Amino acid sequence: MKIEFTAFPRSAQGTGASRRMRIAGKVPGILYGADKQAVPIELDHQALFRHLKMEAFHASVLDMNLEGGKQQVLLRDVQMHPFRQIVLHVDFQRVDKNKKIHMKVPLHFVNAEISPGVKIGGGIVNHVYNELEIHCLPDDLPEFITVDLVTLDIGHSLHINDVAMPKGVEPIPRLKKENPAIVTVQLPRAVVEAEETSAAPTTEITGQAAVDAAAAAKDGDKKAGDKKAGDKKDGDKKDAGKKA
Repeated sequence: MKIEFTAFPRSAQGTGASRRMRIAGKVPGILYGADKQAVPIELDHQALFRHLKMEAFHASVLDMNLEGGKQQVLLRDVQMHPFRQIVLHVDFQRVDKNKKIHMKVPLHFVNAEISPGVKIGGGIVNHVYNELEIHCLPDDLPEFITVDLVTLDIGHSLHINDVAMPKGVEPIPRLKKENPAIVTVQLPRAVVEAEETSAAPTTEITGQAAVDAAAAAKDGDKKAGDKKAGDKKDGDKKDAGKKA
């Protein structure tokens, strides 16, 4: 999917100039890379904001129209206003077709509903990763990587090295070496807690144990009664001595 957009050279720079540009509906940006000089640019805010809503705009080689020419670039950074839907600044990097690029690519999980862990085991899918860091040549960059869950069973997981990568694409060396899990299927927490509760040991008094317990309780009551009677006699003797 080819995405094309337009940028314009930017002459005014600085905080005040950027503020005036945003008020006028423009977004300041920078274009750099490919061993060329960095160029300040500006873009139309509404057009850029529409593009930013597209997943592919963040993980594809883009065609930038600038001063009558077309350049292939990657979106590298977006700065947003803390609480308003306003783009404050964008960074684009030129692409060299002969050099590998390092990108984060979205993961698309498919066939979860027919996997044994979900369909038969009643489990839920837990996405540990939603995007993957990869490196490849620009022409091999995929919009997304598909992760097929069709064989995933309850309590099992898929790791990075289990995923079929598109041609020419590899995870970055650190991830390839560590091979972390990217998705698991687990029982819902409520089900696990219910099973743990039902499996908890219970104490039941039956037969001779019940008879012994009753006898012990009766003996305890008798001793308590004897003690109270003894205390009462001692009190009566003390009172009689005082009167005498």
